[in-house]
Amino acid sequence: MSINRCMLLFSRVQHRICAISVRNTNALVDSRCVHSGSITFLKGSLSGSVSTRQGVSSNSSSRPPDTSLFVPLSIKSDVGSDGAVGAELTQPLDKNELLKMLNKFYKRKEMQKIAADQGLDARLFHQAFISFRKYVLEISMLSADLHIIFNDICCGAGHIDDLYPYFMRHAKQIFPMLDCMEDLRKISDLRVPANWYPEARAIQRKVIFHAGPTNSGKTHHAIQRYLAAKSGVYCGPLKLLAHEIFEKSNNAGVPCDLVTGEERTFVDEEGRQAEHVACTIEMCSVTTPYEVAVIDEIQMIRDISRGWAWTRALLGLCAEEIHVCGEPAAINFVTELMYTTGEEVEVRNYKRLTPFSILDHAVESLDNLRPGDCIVCFSKNDIYSISRQIEIRGLECAVIYGSLPPGTKLSQAKKFNDPEDPCKILVATDAIGMGLNLSIKRIIFNSLVKPNINEKGEKELDTISTSQALQIAGRAGRFSSIFKEGEVTTMHRDDLPILKEILRRNVDAIEDIFVSLSQVDGMYFVCNIDDFKFLADMIQHIPLNLRSRYVFCTAPINKKQPFVCTSFLKFARQFSRDEPLTFDWVCRHVSWPLVPPKNIKDLVHLEAVHDVLDLYLWLSYRFMDMFPDANHVREIQKDLDSIIQVGVRNITRLIRATETNAPPGTNPLSNQRRLGPSPVSPRRVRGAPKAQDSGVEGWQLDKSLGSRLVQEGLLTPDLLRQLQKEWSKVHRQEEEGVKLVAGNNKTKGNKKKKK
Repeated sequence: MSINRCMLLFSRVQHRICAISVRNTNALVDSRCVHSGSITFLKGSLSGSVSTRQGVSSNSSSRPPDTSLFVPLSIKSDVGSDGAVGAELTQPLDKNELLKMLNKFYKRKEMQKIAADQGLDARLFHQAFISFRKYVLEISMLSADLHIIFNDICCGAGHIDDLYPYFMRHAKQIFPMLDCMEDLRKISDLRVPANWYPEARAIQRKVIFHAGPTNSGKTHHAIQRYLAAKSGVYCGPLKLLAHEIFEKSNNAGVPCDLVTGEERTFVDEEGRQAEHVACTIEMCSVTTPYEVAVIDEIQMIRDISRGWAWTRALLGLCAEEIHVCGEPAAINFVTELMYTTGEEVEVRNYKRLTPFSILDHAVESLDNLRPGDCIVCFSKNDIYSISRQIEIRGLECAVIYGSLPPGTKLSQAKKFNDPEDPCKILVATDAIGMGLNLSIKRIIFNSLVKPNINEKGEKELDTISTSQALQIAGRAGRFSSIFKEGEVTTMHRDDLPILKEILRRNVDAIEDIFVSLSQVDGMYFVCNIDDFKFLADMIQHIPLNLRSRYVFCTAPINKKQPFVCTSFLKFARQFSRDEPLTFDWVCRHVSWPLVPPKNIKDLVHLEAVHDVLDLYLWLSYRFMDMFPDANHVREIQKDLDSIIQVGVRNITRLIRATETNAPPGTNPLSNQRRLGPSPVSPRRVRGAPKAQDSGVEGWQLDKSLGSRLVQEGLLTPDLLRQLQKEWSKVHRQEEEGVKLVAGNNKTKGNKKKKK
């Protein structure tokens, strides 16, 4: 074979390699560019956190990437007829010799160190080597250049390190992102979030912090400035709060639009935007200029799931005045955060307008309830149980919990507040902590233990924090209600000293909360994206383009509701087939029209259907052509809200029906706790069998407690079974001991008689 033919072959091989590498790299860069929307979102998904260790910061650009996200590509070994050139120029290669050379190369620490400088850490180096070895040993004909290198090493004319360029060439084919690591580092640099908002940095904003406890008038003063401004935006944590400001503004003669994830309401009949807008904080615009912006409940910037929205609003709103409302514990944090933007913070402190006191006695029994009482629970099943027992006593109660539609919450609040209505008792979750004006005289904590999501995204039970306790307790004796003084106590005697201790503590300053979570420079941490990953896994098999997939993964859904999850999946499938989700399709899916609920199970399903319609409306603003019937869906959602209101008004009847239809020996309300002490104290588990308890009653009590602990995530089923075995074993031993003692006594008695 001529030298010219060899040179031509090498140039072809090199050209093919370069083409493959460039093509793969460009594909990756294109996907990263499209996905930069996701990365920008994650940048926005940062929340503030001041590290207590001065001078220590996390340099995101120097931190190695998480290579567990790198998935190797499969490559085709299409060498073709040119592959025989290597054997023609040298000699055939022995597979055993090849394996020995490859293993020797893998063990070379120097090669691993050089590869690490190119982005191949130990994990990627191992994966690349496995792929390279498989390629070399299984391909019928090696490329000419690689064949010649192996032959030279076999003959002693080359060194084992000469394989490195060919190994790296293969590694970059299966990991094309190695060629653009520097670009990835740049777009993943999260160190200076303030610079992501050039419009806000182009003006000198005035930041005013309205600090005070619940019912201190702090938000009222900020809203007065908002209404007096030529233009303004209100950013709140709840749709109810946005609705309230929307109505208050328009009633005051200040035209105001409403923007939430599922709703856009323009006061102008022709759809022109008003100068004022009330929105949920995730929906605020950081490019529209305003005279005044109000950011409510700033302490929620610490939230591991939603804190990014408060960070984005605080750093990015393009307004001459930023009015921030929240707990005094956030003052230092906001002040330090504004140092990064060069903006000073003016603090205005407010005191509570009406006092509230902690009572020295617990309620202990529902027989001791009074008009104006609100029993606070931390689960719907507790609400069902207590509502039923209140009805048995001939009293009427209103019910409010988080998964109820906004209209139903307002309806129940109106019923409770109405002095002419016989309903004088409220049973609610901590959903009353914000967004509803309620005429409450006494707050009664039924429990002090609440399910929470920790920083790892795991569900756990924990005693409520001082901030949470104050937020709820502060609803008693509000300034605008008929009760000018509030009272706070507990349902159970054992909980009262714990509540007093919680309320005596100072609220933890926000800067101390997330030191251990800080993953970027200075004051920020990356928010929890478990819900995002949950939805991504759910639709992984559905063919969607990157942008559509990303939008679906950011949808706000309740993943605890199976019907909502299956609906989300069906929406994505229909969307992927490019088939619009019409009103008729939605009606068939949710079996519309629906009837009032006959039991609790029906009510829960109706709440899930309401969430599904919310999901449709949310998607309709992102994909208007594929979700074209938002107006019709909104109409049936209003009708559904009315149906749910009927169910909640008759909730005790639904509970009775549920209990009547339940099979014998089963709990009609899963996870339901009968009225009794809180299941878990910060110091011990209450309700366990006493030492003197034995026999059947003791076992039943233990079994009931065990079931409850399993349901609440404090005990696994396996551990429960093990405890049951141990309990039975101990119980048998005690019985055998009693029989043995009795037998001995009987023997002694017989001996005495013989004497």
